[in-house]
Amino acid sequence: MESIKSKTEDKMKKTLATLGEEFAGIRTGRVSAALFDKIFVNYFGQSTPLNQVATISVPEARLVVIQPWDKSVITEIEKAIQKSELSLNPNNDGKIIRISIPPLTEERRKELVKTAKNVAEKYRVALRNVRRDANEELKKQLKSSEITEDQEKQAADDIQKVTDNYINEVNKKLESKEKEIMEI
Repeated sequence: MESIKSKTEDKMKKTLATLGEEFAGIRTGRVSAALFDKIFVNYFGQSTPLNQVATISVPEARLVVIQPWDKSVITEIEKAIQKSELSLNPNNDGKIIRISIPPLTEERRKELVKTAKNVAEKYRVALRNVRRDANEELKKQLKSSEITEDQEKQAADDIQKVTDNYINEVNKKLESKEKEIMEI
């Protein structure tokens, strides 16, 4: 019974960590190297993450510099950035790529907040699914007489408390991300 609770909590921790990674990829007023985490480059016929073929740095608030370790891949990096959903225009000088990030419009900020809310809801649903799976496991144990009704009820209550805590964490992360997106 305790193992169900700990397994459930582990799954919820992983879900929350994944949410953090997904939020890092949503653009805000501040530029972050994490913005480029989902960009893959054709490197000698292999689809390779950008951060494995180049150094990504943010020397100024609205400037990203990408320095490939192998200069021959610079045009592939440029193509990958242009094809991405980031809508950025990279400048290539043959050695490094500079990307000037324009400030977000009010309309774009609102779209990004909406995206963040949708992402957060997806993770709330994922947490509820983890709770449902744990409750089903408890019902199986009750049916096979491994635990009593009181134990099942107590464990279900504990799992509900854990779920509520993690959903509150999702809400806090969303609120923080909204503030970050809306700040000018």
